[in-house]
This record gives sequence, structure tokens and C-alpha cells, in this order.
Amino acid sequence: MIKVLLADDQSLVRAGFRMILKAEPDIEVVGEASDGREAVAKAATHLPDVVLMDVRMPEMNGIDATRLIATGDGAPRVLVLTTFDLDEYVYEALRAGASAFLLKDAPEHQLLAAIRVVADGGSLFSPTVTRRLIEQFAARTARPATTADLERLTARELEVLALVARGLSNTEISSELVVSEHTTKTHVASILQKLGLRNRVQAVVLAYETGVVRVGGGGVT
Repeated sequence: MIKVLLADDQSLVRAGFRMILKAEPDIEVVGEASDGREAVAKAATHLPDVVLMDVRMPEMNGIDATRLIATGDGAPRVLVLTTFDLDEYVYEALRAGASAFLLKDAPEHQLLAAIRVVADGGSLFSPTVTRRLIEQFAARTARPATTADLERLTARELEVLALVARGLSNTEISSELVVSEHTTKTHVASILQKLGLRNRVQAVVLAYETGVVRVGGGGVT
């Protein structure tokens, strides 16, 4: 059973999500929050697997709430929800530890799929809008990492990081490098561990911020 916490300042939005999720046998809504501060408190109380997090909320916004929730071993996974497909706040939320983001008007099946992917430890980077958002903002935000951080990676790991930043899956990376998928997974896990990253999305963000791939340079397919 996937336990979900809903965090949105609009009660009608929460009611809509609750209705959708209630029909799923493997998903349970364990709590609701109307602002970021309440989301942090209820995440600590209800221990959800996934938090559906609105970005713009009173008291505490979704970015700060994500930063507090998505830390430590066993922390809930955060799926950020936004009305705008190019929202700088969402980019900051990804850096804060969110595993994915989705537009609020996304189809019902896409929301359900996203919750299951995130709950299973995955991250959503495939949608074109995510790549567009990173391209839009990566070049002009404060850089949390420097090229010195990249010196911890082997040449092959740098190559894998660049391919991850292009949006390739493990299967596609394995094909590109002519290695087994197990080897690719090992490289990705090592990259995240060495750079202190939570997920592939943060790896993509870091790849842009440190120049492993460049905005507008053909690095994104």
C-alpha cells in the first residue's frame, strides 16, 4: 500500500486528488495539509511514502517544505505539483530534493503512474517540460556544486552522468556504452553516492550547473 500525503492550499484541489486516489486499491491518502508548515508536521506524523506537494502555499512554500521533508534515510518522496510548466520555483524544489514534478492538469493516469514510480524509488525526468525547465533556469541559478565535486567521478562515470542528463534511461545508456544494465545501474548509484545526490533529477540539475552538458548545446534530446 502506497501512503500519500496531499499538500495544497486549495481544498477543492485536495478533494479532487483524494477522489482519484481513493479508487486505487494500492494507494491510501493518510493525511492532508493546507500549507507547507502543516505538510512538514503531518509528514512526520503520518510517515507517507509520497507527498503530493503544491509549490505556492502560505506559511511555508512547497520548496522549503520539500527541503525539510526529503532529507535523511527513509524520507518520503516528494512529487511537486504546479500550475505552470516553466516555474522557477519547481526548479528550486528539484534541487531541494523533490523526486519529480507534474502539472496539475496532467491526465489522471499520468498522476497515478507518477505516484507509483516515485514510491518505487524512481524519478521522473522524461517529460519534455522537465527538460525545458532545467534548460531555462540551470544557467542562471546559484551553483551548489563545482567542478571539484566532479573530480570524484571516474571518466566512465562522467560519461554516464552526461547521458543521464540527456534523459536516457538505464537501458538506453547500456546500449550506448555497450555494457550491461547492471553495470549502468552500478555507475548511476556510484555517481549519486559520490556527489551526495538523492536521485537522477538532482544529477541532471548538477550536470547542467557544472557544465557537463550545456544549455542549448545539443545535450538534451
